[in-house]
Amino acid sequence: MKRIILLVALLLISIPASAQLVQKEITNLGGKARAYYLFVPDKLTKDHPAPLLVLLHGSGRNGASLVDKWKDLAKKEGIIVVGPDSLNPQMWSSGVDGPDFLHDLITELQSKYPIDARRIYLFGHSGGACFALYMALYESEYFAATAIHAGALTKNDGEIVESAKRKIPIYIAVGTVDRSFPLEAVRATRDLLNSNDFNAQLIEMPGHDHWYYDLAPKINAAAWTFLKDQKLADEPRYVKYNFR
Repeated sequence: MKRIILLVALLLISIPASAQLVQKEITNLGGKARAYYLFVPDKLTKDHPAPLLVLLHGSGRNGASLVDKWKDLAKKEGIIVVGPDSLNPQMWSSGVDGPDFLHDLITELQSKYPIDARRIYLFGHSGGACFALYMALYESEYFAATAIHAGALTKNDGEIVESAKRKIPIYIAVGTVDRSFPLEAVRATRDLLNSNDFNAQLIEMPGHDHWYYDLAPKINAAAWTFLKDQKLADEPRYVKYNFR
């Protein structure tokens, strides 16, 4: 028995501390049970509220796939990161996944943790990157800034871009050999935004394809360098939409 207890203790010691701090939570929002993954750094205080980064996963994955890649940087930088699951794992839908769901989730987190309301950010990959762009434009006065990897708008999204109430800072990273989001489409997204007086930044990664996960530390560090200096000038304003 003593040998078993000692073995368990040694196994626990061998697990990195950051790996133990990712929590899977289930909540009821909008009348539905919703799952999300959460990392909260140590030593948060009301006097020093933390920025919040909402992570939107790629199609066919879940929130853990991004939180696991962000947790080390979040621990170092003092960021609360949350990765909700989309209701349908294959896609994000405005009607059930946002903006209302994201707003309700953030409000729930604000009731539990000291969060800087002027420093709430979005990061998305692939399908989650496209959704992050839409959420940023719909809720441009609620989110401080958005960074994405491998995503784009469509040529028919001009009306959504024009309707944004604030020129929210947007950072886009994409590989030069990404077959899912070719450079032409991503550059067109940048140009669409900037032709409407945004200042969208596009970083083209030579030789990089669509696969985010192996280069996640590099991608995340660059995205956070952009995001961390962005802050709402006023208290956040949330706009409710009636999506079908």
